[in-house]
Amino acid sequence: MYRIIIADDHGLYRRGLRLALMAGIPDLEIFEAACFDTVISLLEDQAPVDLAIIDLNMPGLSGQDDLRDVLPAHPDTRFAIVSGTDSRAEILTALSIGLHGYIVKSQTDEEVVLAVNEILAGRIYVPALLSQRSKESVRLPSEAPTQMPHRTISVNNLGRLTSRQKEVLRLMAEGYSNKEIARSLEIAEATTKIHAAAVLRELGARNRTEAAVLLKTWAARDIN
Repeated sequence: MYRIIIADDHGLYRRGLRLALMAGIPDLEIFEAACFDTVISLLEDQAPVDLAIIDLNMPGLSGQDDLRDVLPAHPDTRFAIVSGTDSRAEILTALSIGLHGYIVKSQTDEEVVLAVNEILAGRIYVPALLSQRSKESVRLPSEAPTQMPHRTISVNNLGRLTSRQKEVLRLMAEGYSNKEIARSLEIAEATTKIHAAAVLRELGARNRTEAAVLLKTWAARDIN
């Protein structure tokens, strides 16, 4: 039996995708999530999960970089994007960070079932439109750069953080542990770890101390 998470904040699409997959793939157990925090909780509470299909525009998810932090924590789960856009750049970004597939919402039920079967079988799936638009080769995850791009440490980078990431940063700066932050914000500890990693990455900070210094610098500048 395959265990799949369908994550989309539109209930109608979640139900439609559930019906399409259950009709096309035998012996499935499907979990639904309307926000990214629920996805993280399901990955922890319902392990092992074979596949998580995640909408890029759902609450709690600020972009594909957030998923970059999730993959190492769940090496036995395959991850796919489902999106209303068929942007070549978005598709290539998904592959470059190690995601296992990209599904476009305009695809037919049959195409989506084929995509999910391909991903569950251990292959990488991209829609045919990608190859139709360009003869340029697609870089698969195994060929992706091993180093993250360098980011300058800057107070200005605070503007990139989501509201939840700013809450996590504030508590990190006050010396709270991940467990204490999770308790304070009423989220899963695994979710806290992912937000904390995203905060450090966005700020270009090597550790919590550097992140705390940036926050204090920003606060002082704001007061002045």
